[in-house]
Amino acid sequence: MKYKILILCTGNSCRSQMAEGFLKAFGKDLEVYSAGTNPGSKVHPKAIAVMKEMNIDISGKRPKNVSEFLDQSFDYVITVCDGAKETCPFFSGEVKHRLHIGFEDPAEATGTDEEIMAEFRRIRNEILVNFFKFYRNKF
Repeated sequence: MKYKILILCTGNSCRSQMAEGFLKAFGKDLEVYSAGTNPGSKVHPKAIAVMKEMNIDISGKRPKNVSEFLDQSFDYVITVCDGAKETCPFFSGEVKHRLHIGFEDPAEATGTDEEIMAEFRRIRNEILVNFFKFYRNKF
């Protein structure tokens, strides 16, 4: 059985893209999408770089608006930021489960390039741990 999952963030440029990449790597039985309530113009280059370090390529992805998915049904809609949790829209399709697994936004990190990359890696690792726990417990 295939499970259909939507990961929702505000910009769909960092956290939701990383979570989508990890879930797709965990299980071929998952149909995973990500979207944003206010999508950015592109996937953040540092998100692409830190995922490449894990041998997961998200460079071909683009931020998508959640409106593209509102008429679809999902087994899980998972918000990964407080903004998306608070503004999660109504889905006309059936949503069996709504979850919130929140993370800080690495795109807001400041400092040297290496300090910013360290923050992207920290958030990436948190996403990996939390979404692997979700995957292991649900599927």
